[in-house]
Amino acid sequence: MRFDNIANITLLDPVFTKQHLAMEGVCNAEESDVMSQTCVLSEFSECAEVRAVISSLPDIHHDLVCRENTFEKFVVTMDRYQEQPHLLDRHLEWMLNMLLEIIRSEKSPPLLVHLCFKFLYVISKVRGYKVFMQLFPHEVSDVQPVLDLLCRQDPKDTETWETRYILLLWLSMTCLIPFDLSRLDGHLSTDPEVKREPVMDRILSVAKSFLGVSDKSRDAASVLVSKFVTRPDVKQKHLGNFLDWCLTTISQTSEVTMEGTVALDGALQSLAQLFKHGKRDDFLQYAPTVLQCLNQKRITDSNQATLRKLGVKVVQRLGLTSLKPRLAKWRYQRGCRSLAMNLAQSAITESVEATKPDLSFVSQEEDYDIPEDVENVIEQLLVGLKDKETIVRWSSAKGIGRVTGRLPKELADDVVGSVLECFSFQETDNAWHGGCLALAELGRRGLLLPSRLSDVVPLIVKALTYDEKRGACSLGSNVRDAACYVCWAFARAYDPTELEPYVNQIASALVITTLFDRNITCRKAASAAFQENVGRQGTFPHGIDIVTAADYFTVGNLNNCYLTISVYVAGFEEYTKPLIDHLVTMKVNHWDGVIRELATKALHNLTLRAPDYMANSVLPQLLPMATGMDLHTRHGAILACAEITHALYKLATQDNRSVTDFLSSDTIEGLKGIHQKLSDRRQYRGFGGELMRPAVCALIEKLSLSKMPFKDDPVITGWQWLIDDSLKNLQMFSTGARQGVQDAAVSALAALCRQYYQIEIGVADVKMQEELVGQYLSALGSPVVLTRCGCALALGALPPFMIHGKLQQILHGLQAVCRVAPKQESLTEARRDAATAMSQVCVAVGVRARGSPDRVLCEDNVRAVYEALLGCMNDYSTDSRGDVGVWVRAAAMSSIMDVTLMVVASAPELLSSDLVQRMMCCFAQQAAEKIDRYRAHAGTIFLRLLHSLEPAVPYIPHREELLSIFPPEMGNSLNWNAASQAYPHITQLLGLHQYQYHTLLGLTVSVGGLTESTVRFSSQSLFEFLKSIQQDAAALQQFGDTVLAIFRDHLRNDRVSVPLLKMVDQLLANGCFDLFISEESHPFSVELLSLCKEEIKRSKEVQKLLSCIAVFCGMVQFQGDMRKKVLVQLLMLLCHPFPVIRKATASQVYEMLLTYDDVIGDEQVLADVMASLSDTNWESDIATVRAHRNQLCDWLGVPRPTLVVKLLTRTVSTVSH
Repeated sequence: MRFDNIANITLLDPVFTKQHLAMEGVCNAEESDVMSQTCVLSEFSECAEVRAVISSLPDIHHDLVCRENTFEKFVVTMDRYQEQPHLLDRHLEWMLNMLLEIIRSEKSPPLLVHLCFKFLYVISKVRGYKVFMQLFPHEVSDVQPVLDLLCRQDPKDTETWETRYILLLWLSMTCLIPFDLSRLDGHLSTDPEVKREPVMDRILSVAKSFLGVSDKSRDAASVLVSKFVTRPDVKQKHLGNFLDWCLTTISQTSEVTMEGTVALDGALQSLAQLFKHGKRDDFLQYAPTVLQCLNQKRITDSNQATLRKLGVKVVQRLGLTSLKPRLAKWRYQRGCRSLAMNLAQSAITESVEATKPDLSFVSQEEDYDIPEDVENVIEQLLVGLKDKETIVRWSSAKGIGRVTGRLPKELADDVVGSVLECFSFQETDNAWHGGCLALAELGRRGLLLPSRLSDVVPLIVKALTYDEKRGACSLGSNVRDAACYVCWAFARAYDPTELEPYVNQIASALVITTLFDRNITCRKAASAAFQENVGRQGTFPHGIDIVTAADYFTVGNLNNCYLTISVYVAGFEEYTKPLIDHLVTMKVNHWDGVIRELATKALHNLTLRAPDYMANSVLPQLLPMATGMDLHTRHGAILACAEITHALYKLATQDNRSVTDFLSSDTIEGLKGIHQKLSDRRQYRGFGGELMRPAVCALIEKLSLSKMPFKDDPVITGWQWLIDDSLKNLQMFSTGARQGVQDAAVSALAALCRQYYQIEIGVADVKMQEELVGQYLSALGSPVVLTRCGCALALGALPPFMIHGKLQQILHGLQAVCRVAPKQESLTEARRDAATAMSQVCVAVGVRARGSPDRVLCEDNVRAVYEALLGCMNDYSTDSRGDVGVWVRAAAMSSIMDVTLMVVASAPELLSSDLVQRMMCCFAQQAAEKIDRYRAHAGTIFLRLLHSLEPAVPYIPHREELLSIFPPEMGNSLNWNAASQAYPHITQLLGLHQYQYHTLLGLTVSVGGLTESTVRFSSQSLFEFLKSIQQDAAALQQFGDTVLAIFRDHLRNDRVSVPLLKMVDQLLANGCFDLFISEESHPFSVELLSLCKEEIKRSKEVQKLLSCIAVFCGMVQFQGDMRKKVLVQLLMLLCHPFPVIRKATASQVYEMLLTYDDVIGDEQVLADVMASLSDTNWESDIATVRAHRNQLCDWLGVPRPTLVVKLLTRTVSTVSH
């Protein structure tokens, strides 16, 4: 059972809201918005729309598309009211009447009738059949038509099951007429040839037949049975026979087959409904027989959860039938159930007296015999509490509550005791869950007496934190959820005086679950239960304050619960230590690493609330756990020690004290000895090392930041070894753990150096400086890429005093790693981290124009830094993972931005115009490329540098034009990730001469790419720009020259050349170069043809060849000698060795001739060429294809290719020599 919706009970209670606001004295607008959103619908606002839809059914039912659209629209409308179906009550009658009017019309075809029944089913599903069926007309005149229509239905028709379902419900209502059904038979004929079955028999026969179907109408048939068979006239004749039929079906049917399962389901549903709605006196005599049959069938052992649930329902109904229908006099009754009165009285510290049962009267009242079968019933229900399916456990819990309510006090107490046995740690989570549900039912019904609370409350507190790890997941969220339901039920069931001794236990447990439970549904359930207790009991400490801070909605964010709300709640003394103790005992050793880390951060924040308790109690408790045997416990405890120590240091600093004032000598020694103990046990190896290394590195970082008195202590050497070993052996860890180990080690190194390798402020320990810088620089040449990564980042993390005197060596080492060597393309990650480290080193040492190149960034070394980073911007390495070079480019962009902003702020004269131009052009190129994430990264940096005013970046080319394209207010509003927003702006850079080449280079891979949305928006923006310069010959000529320059510079570079060919094809097809077409042998066409021929020379790349074919076909637009040269290339490709190229060429040439009708002037020749292109099998052998190709050459007036002759000449020449 899920408990999410119980919050609405108090969230929407106007009395609770009023009292809350009165006690707070303020009206928080944000809270009001939250409350109003919990119940957003106030009426059935689509009334007119639904009326119009129903009225249109006769007109649209014959059209399949309209019919389905109308039905889906109606379903969507009605489903909005699933949570508030009562809003439909005023409108149910007119909707039903409109649909029944269509159904009853003789003009309505069967298709329309079935459609109306589908609409009726949707209404009944939303509102519930119990309410909706009462509105059906149930006059005597309705019995026969409904029965006849139902008999005409095909039970096997899967398209019309809604019709059968609604008709069965309708027939159930007509069966309630207060007349003997035999009167409807009239005078039955005595002629044996005329067979007419009585109405009573017909209805029973129909009910039996539909109890065996596999669709929803089986449920409606069981409702029909409960209404029909319990009629006075029917039960006299057919009750016994029908029960015999049910028992026979149960006994003789096997659940192995689907048909058997369906039959058993129908029979059990019928029994459950009959014993529920029938009179006890009528069914009492049959109860033992039915129970015996069920025992023999052993329904509880069935593999089908639905059958087990129905078995439990029948068994509990049998138990209720066996017991007298009386209300237990001994049950606990709360004297006042009014929430308003309870709050009013709790505000003035008054309480309402609970109604105490008169036990002497009870003992006299309960002196009656209990049938033996009841014990069997209770036993089966108790077994059902431990079932593996929730629906069975929930049904059993309700059965326990109902049956216990009719038992004497002593027997009922025995049942409670049996339920409590479910809470043994030998039992599974299923038993705990079922036990919680049963306790909630018993408490809600007043059957759990206050004397039992001392036994129950400790078990519920345990259930609120129940968590059992099994494999890669955990069990217990349903147990905790049900335990919250118990607390919610107790809040309504008991008087505050009864729960007062247990208030602190329950409140603390609910707060802990609200804040720290891993499952969001449990956190919300606990919040709602806490809120219910605050409203109903009025005794929870600081209840209103906590409900305000940790309401049903704010606890949805796990980080917010652990790191923010918990600190506020811990400010109340009653909750401080319980929260801390729970984190230490239950969450620090949790199986989920995310929870462990959050718990340690929460302990850091909570240290402020109880520093002495943390130092004197929690840390001594954590230290043995930090070196224990359980891996998860060690990991969490080490992190917790680190966080608590650092928090204590912050507190001590505020009072100008040392952290050692809080810590005892044993604690300090324990913290110092953690690393050595783990190292001695070799617990840094293997899978455990993936958790231990980052945890101990975090401990090193926090202890260093806390300025622990370990300077010159041997432990520092051990810590340094761990950091170095982790950074140099990252390849030993799994892929998922490497990043965590690396980040923790780098952070630890920085903190360790600042605290323990500084002789005085700003002066490094020369020995350690030489050792660390030397080993990290030498490791940059390692053949292991991850070693290079770790050591590069280590150099970047060094504090300034460790870099002084070594800056040139460090920069040269990092610059060497950034360069792409011929056989080192696979070192992508190393180049990425070296680019990042370079900026970190530069930012650390600072800038001084005339400074020493070994100490600061200055005029002697700044250009080398920029050259290395700009070189990284051209890294387009690829491997099996795709474009991995983008990692290097992204790191280089971030580094350039950091270095540039720092240089501009301190020494802008170090920047030259050519460096700034190259930098901005590279950003423009990256901002035009195809990968959304990195386009956004480049665009954001581009605008950051452009809009930077304090300081302003000098020498930006076309600054004024750029600011008109990208005004300052656009900086945050432009979504670079969206191609539809980015490309219309970036293509405007094509009009700026200095940006045109790089922008077009970036656009080329976007326009000629594969992603549909990127191609569409980038090409649209490019065409818009070209459209704006169509009449400007100089601008168009410059654009064409830029295209050719890009082609020339990237010849046979498939990353650029293939997309460029696709882009040129689109440009030619869209008439972007029409200005060049009129000029014969225009230089653009001549150069383009030459480059295309060179690009595909000896190429075997099919995609490239196909793209080039498309360009050749587009170039046919150019007049004169150029057209003949292009046709020669196309005809040569008709005899290409690859059949797919020959076929594609023929197809595209055919389409080209259709598009450009001036290529061949003679219509007869055109017809012959078209016929040859379409009829020839261009995938046949070369000899056959060559004959057809040569014929085409003759028709088109171009010379036949002589490649074969040249080969023969070469061969003859070779032989003669």
